[in-house]
Amino acid sequence: MRTYARLARRLSVISDLPLLLMRLVLAYGFYLPARMKWSDIHGIGDWFKQLHIPLPYISAYLVGCTEAAGVVLLTLGLFVRYITLPLMFSMVVAIATVHWSNGFAAGDNGYEIPLYYLVMLFTLLVFGGGRIGVDYFLERS
Repeated sequence: MRTYARLARRLSVISDLPLLLMRLVLAYGFYLPARMKWSDIHGIGDWFKQLHIPLPYISAYLVGCTEAAGVVLLTLGLFVRYITLPLMFSMVVAIATVHWSNGFAAGDNGYEIPLYYLVMLFTLLVFGGGRIGVDYFLERS
């Protein structure tokens, strides 16, 4: 037990590193989808219409803005808890409308990856972005 306690104390020094890595992985994960949406936002609205998403063109703009803001804010560690909520909502909608019928496996376009994103976003909602980010400095002032 002493060895475990010693290890836990040593690891606590880098306890904010996983939160930083989680933010950066998520930011990178949202980067290409956001870029794709903005390269043909009208086409995304058409696709949302086929998926029976309400207000498909407005929804396309909202999701595009949310993902683009997510890339920037998660990278900086700024307003992390705020951006997680609309990103989580987007993941739930993506799972329900696109991925659920394909099963779990990512290779089959299933809900595996959006579910991982949802869990990571929930973790950031609960714990925040950590001390390696702008939020930490804003909260200290």
